[in-house]
Amino acid sequence: MNPLLSPPAFFRRRPHLGRSLVLPVLALLNACGTAEKSADERRVFRYNQPEALTSLDPAFSRNQANIWAVTQLYNGLVELNDSLRPAPALARHYDISPDGRRYTFVLRVGVRFHDSEVFAGGKGRAVTAHDVVYSFRRLLDKTTASPGGWIFRGKVLENGQGEPSDTCFVAANDSTVRVYLKEPFIPFLGILTMPYAYVVPHEAVQRYGKDFREHPVGTGPFVFRRWDEGSAIVYHRNPNYWRRDAKGKQLPYLDAVQISFISDRKSEFLTFQQGKLDFLSGIRAGSRDLILYPNGQLREDFAGKFRFEKVPYLNTEYLGIQQDPTNLRGDADQPALRDRRVRQALNYALNKPELLAYFLNNVGVPGHSGFVPSSLPSFSQQAVPGYLYQPEKARQLLREAGYGPSKPLRLRLSTVADTKEISEYLQKKWAEVGVQVQIDVNQSAAHQEMVDNGRAALFTKSWLGDYPDAENYLALFYGPNFSPAGPNKTHYRNPEFDRLYEQAKLERDDRRRWELYQAMDRLVVRDVPVIPLYYDQVVRLTQNNVHGLTPNPMNQLVLERVWKD
Repeated sequence: MNPLLSPPAFFRRRPHLGRSLVLPVLALLNACGTAEKSADERRVFRYNQPEALTSLDPAFSRNQANIWAVTQLYNGLVELNDSLRPAPALARHYDISPDGRRYTFVLRVGVRFHDSEVFAGGKGRAVTAHDVVYSFRRLLDKTTASPGGWIFRGKVLENGQGEPSDTCFVAANDSTVRVYLKEPFIPFLGILTMPYAYVVPHEAVQRYGKDFREHPVGTGPFVFRRWDEGSAIVYHRNPNYWRRDAKGKQLPYLDAVQISFISDRKSEFLTFQQGKLDFLSGIRAGSRDLILYPNGQLREDFAGKFRFEKVPYLNTEYLGIQQDPTNLRGDADQPALRDRRVRQALNYALNKPELLAYFLNNVGVPGHSGFVPSSLPSFSQQAVPGYLYQPEKARQLLREAGYGPSKPLRLRLSTVADTKEISEYLQKKWAEVGVQVQIDVNQSAAHQEMVDNGRAALFTKSWLGDYPDAENYLALFYGPNFSPAGPNKTHYRNPEFDRLYEQAKLERDDRRRWELYQAMDRLVVRDVPVIPLYYDQVVRLTQNNVHGLTPNPMNQLVLERVWKD
């Protein structure tokens, strides 16, 4: 989950860019050595990773930095296609049993792990179904301590103790693997597209142990060469990659990938301007006003200098309202928020288009529907109408709830430093309808702990989708999913919602399932356990000579079909 972006600050001066930001990367690239010809810079894709990259082990691909890095090195059984639907990858085909509880995957022939010293003679061996079983079991192994075990827990077949069964993953033979679920779960294929489910060889994990994080061995289009922490990561083309393009040409087209670690966003953008980076994603406050007009359009100074894309992103930024007073103590307990009319009034009081224009240069879509973001196919503002800016309606609801000049409503909003200025805007809009709000700014870890444990009555939060299905968003309101064990941080409970949720999990017809999702989202809109502020978008900047890099709402970075001229 990502915090709200902080509001923009005008760029005033350009910091000095030392040669050290870029030159060490090229030096590393040339120092690695390869049997292929020396890398032509036109065949090297360069991107920057300003956030911390902690591991190249798929079992720890919990943030975007790690996800982008491991996506170039590994494959899973299935992957998302351009329509965000699961499609075969290492599995050449798959089958789901009529009862929805058994998934059978038949592997492609001839897929090999990268050449590595962990294999006999240094040559990568063929991938088998046993590798898939090993990789999946490894996620559930307590000694791995992976944060990704949740993708299987509660879904696959369980033993009498409620733990994943020894028979939930089965290699029927070298090329066939079966996964058994305890009950049907329609989004399961989407979950298997996540990097947590990438396939790894047991030889590398056993050889390197915890150091596997920096000695990755996969099946992907690129092969790891070097990681100089804090400076650069370098990958080279996998000459034995299993995939070809439509004309039969072996992928990838690029010779190498280099990842730099420039943490300052202004420096990052200037490095891109100098042509030393091929791609940027997610511009921030330091350069947003430099690049964009307040209406979200690219400034004329940059027209034609690079490609500018503003695309949907599976992230909903919202305010949460705790429904369960059990852990609210002292001033944190705000009984007024348990009145639905008050929660509705707080929503009507917010001018969400104005918020986007003032603070985010219109990068985002106003939260005028439910919790499900606008980039998912089940989204429909017509089917799930939300709250438009109606301050008089807000005042009327507050009066009906018993609040007014003689009895003002006083609340506290918990937030973090990155959202402080946006929170102050919300405070101003609420004051206009007679609600006095105190802002409590906390450290991120403390804020997360308060929210997870139900000790914040009104709080800022975000939900970044793990996989492209509305179920992943609506799970935040399912009764059995109460935090801290589950994602239901507002402790919303509604038997009708739970019934629809359980029905939707079994519904195979997309249109009917979307109708169920919309019915659930209408209940969320009515009861207001959350106030959606906006559905996020991401800005991507790409050099004009880069081709084949296509965006999607998951903000994936897939480089196997990218080329430069």
